[in-house]
Amino acid sequence: MKVLITGGAGFIGSHLADKLLEMGDEVFVVDDLSTGSLKNIEQYQDREKFHLVVDTILNEAVMNELVFKCDQIYHMAAAVGVKLIMNRPVETLETNVKGTEMILMLANRYKKKLFIASSSEVYGKVMDGENTRLLLEDTDFLMGSTTKRRWAYACSKALDEFLALAYHEEKKLPIIIGRLFNTVGPRQTGQYGMVIPNFVQKALIGKPITVYGDGSQSRSFTYIADVIDALTKLMAEPKAVGQIFNVGNDEEVTIMDLALMVKEMTGSSSEMEYISYEKAYGPGYEDMQRRCPDITRLKNLIHFEPNTDLRGIIQSVIDYYKK
Repeated sequence: MKVLITGGAGFIGSHLADKLLEMGDEVFVVDDLSTGSLKNIEQYQDREKFHLVVDTILNEAVMNELVFKCDQIYHMAAAVGVKLIMNRPVETLETNVKGTEMILMLANRYKKKLFIASSSEVYGKVMDGENTRLLLEDTDFLMGSTTKRRWAYACSKALDEFLALAYHEEKKLPIIIGRLFNTVGPRQTGQYGMVIPNFVQKALIGKPITVYGDGSQSRSFTYIADVIDALTKLMAEPKAVGQIFNVGNDEEVTIMDLALMVKEMTGSSSEMEYISYEKAYGPGYEDMQRRCPDITRLKNLIHFEPNTDLRGIIQSVIDYYKK
C-alpha cells in the first residue's frame, strides 16, 4: 500500500516508517522538522519506496495531494514534550487542533483509513486517588484548571479524539484512535523533557540525575517496537475501526526507582538532584501522581503483549547513546 505518516521524521513516526517499509509498503512522510530530525530517516533517502516532504501539515494544498495518493494515513504529527508545551503553548494548541482538523477533513474528502495518535495525557489527574484502578478507555477524564498551562496539551488531544469520533459517526470515516502512553527507545531525544533519555544521558556523563518533585510519582513505559507492532496490527484489523485503544505497558514504576535503575545499569557515579516543578518549568505547571493503562482491549483484539520489560527498554537507550 501507499501509506502517509504525518510527523514521520519524529521518534515514533520514523520507527513506523521502518516497519512499513519492511512490510513492503510505499511510505510518504511529511514533517516540518520542528521536533523531528532528518537523522531519523536518512537511511531511506535513496530508497525508491520512500518519499519525504518537508512542510507543515497545515499546508492544505500539499496535504491534499498526499492524502489523495495514499491508501492509509497515520497521523503522528503533534507538539510533544512537557518543555515544548510549557514554553510554546500557542504552537502546541494550533498544531494539535488545527493539524488534526486538516487531516480529518482531507481523509474524509477521499475516505481514507486514518490512525489518530492520541495520548495518555487525556486522562489528566484521574489516578491521583489512592485506590484508583488502571486506566480504561472509557474512564472519565479529570483535567486541571485552565490557568495551569500543563493541561493545554491534554485538552487539545481530547478535542482531537472528539473530532475524530464525530467524523466516524456522522460521516462514516474509518478512524482508529490510539492513546499512547510513555513510549521509549532508540532515537528518542531528552530535549523536550522525556524522562528516560534525560536520565540515561546524565548518568553516562556523570552529571546529576535530575528528579522533578519528590520522585514518588509513577509512570509506565513501553518499548517503541512493541508500540509500532500494535499500531500496524490495529490498522490491519477491521474491528478496530471507530474504537479507542490504550497502547502501553501495565508495568508501573516510580520516577525515583527509575532513576536508581538507570544509575545502576549505567554504572554511573551521578548524584540524585531534586528540583521543584516550578523551578523546572515555571509557574503554570502541574503533574499527575500516577499514569498506568489497562490494555485488556488491545490484548483481546490483536493479542498484544509487550515483549520488552523496563530493564530492556533502559538498556536499548543506553546502547543508543553509547553508540
